[in-house]
Amino acid sequence: MEPFATNLRRRAELLGITNAEVARRAGLTDRRYGNYVTGRREPDLSTLVRIATVLSVSVDELIGMTPEKDVKTTEEIFQERINSALRALKAEDLSRLAIMVEALASSRMERK
Repeated sequence: MEPFATNLRRRAELLGITNAEVARRAGLTDRRYGNYVTGRREPDLSTLVRIATVLSVSVDELIGMTPEKDVKTTEEIFQERINSALRALKAEDLSRLAIMVEALASSRMERK
């Protein structure tokens, strides 16, 4: 299951999150997730789905069943990072974030 372990590390790095953060968001202990990242163990299906959701990737991509996609733009990578982080937030945090994003967008529009 080495491609899986490699894909876990690569995807987390692409999203700019640590293994510990992936584990936390997926509801796993650092040790348990560490076993997956090192290839010592394989997750059950429900755990695999949770990890894929946290990493904003399909299960097929994570386990190496689909070919690697084309190189992504910087904007696409940032969007994936944002989507991954959003899944970890609660409603109260999302409300605050929406206000900040709206303010940022508004300030950009005023500069034009």
